[in-house]
Amino acid sequence: MKNIAVIGAGTMGNGIAHTFAQFGYQVNLIDVSGIALEKALTTITSNLDRMVTKEQISLELKQQTLQNIKTFTVVKEGVYNVDLVVEAATENVDLKLRIFKELDEVCAEHTILASNTSSISITKIGAVTKRPSKVIGMHFMNPVPIMKLVEIIRGYSTSDEVTNTIMELSKKLHKVPVEVNDYPGFVANRILMPMINEAIYSLYERVAGVYEIDTVMKLGMAHPMGPLQLADFIGLDVCLSILKVLHDGFGNPKYAPCPLLVNMVTAGKLGIKSGEGFYDYSASKKAEIISKQFTK
Repeated sequence: MKNIAVIGAGTMGNGIAHTFAQFGYQVNLIDVSGIALEKALTTITSNLDRMVTKEQISLELKQQTLQNIKTFTVVKEGVYNVDLVVEAATENVDLKLRIFKELDEVCAEHTILASNTSSISITKIGAVTKRPSKVIGMHFMNPVPIMKLVEIIRGYSTSDEVTNTIMELSKKLHKVPVEVNDYPGFVANRILMPMINEAIYSLYERVAGVYEIDTVMKLGMAHPMGPLQLADFIGLDVCLSILKVLHDGFGNPKYAPCPLLVNMVTAGKLGIKSGEGFYDYSASKKAEIISKQFTK
């Protein structure tokens, strides 16, 4: 397995492409937007430069990594004769189902189809294809080149052979793969998102402010960043989508999104990607707490 296609040039997609390319795989990075592809290559180059500066990789490896990546705006051209496709599009079930239907039609028979989804059922995704045994979840963590964990999610029909292949492939990327079964949110987000949601409720109910909530979790629980800062990093729209999947999938009110989260997403306050969430990420107030809006 040497030829990989990645669908989606956003934060996760460019990180996945970077990682595969760094370990010697030929990567076709696909996005309908040429501008998104240009931005992705700029981001990958910047991240590689940072790794060179920190002496984590050599200049030669940086150059080889970039040479291993080709970009495409047409899915059929980008997935021609690849061994694995990793879909990393927006966390939207209808979009993912459309993508997998198309992939099933245009990919070679031997191609494994993986989704980087953080919450959507792999069984449901596989069911829209004629190859459900070759459909699997490959949930990378952000930032992909740095984070070690990959959740490997088996759909109801995913074969042992495909699961073992993807587990071994993940190890070749110097990742730690963990096999989980196909239930809403899998393991990572089933545990993480209720914590983030509860932190937002604590803010919503004026238990404490942004700084106080994040500081308690960082200093008291040894978390590298607080849950509200992490939500900004993930994207508040993504957090909302995952909570909706959990709420719909389990029918349990404990997964119901906090009204404050819903309102912020409606207002376009999505975190880092929009420049403002629980913190202000504008050039003049980078990561400054928006105290007037969220603290007592």
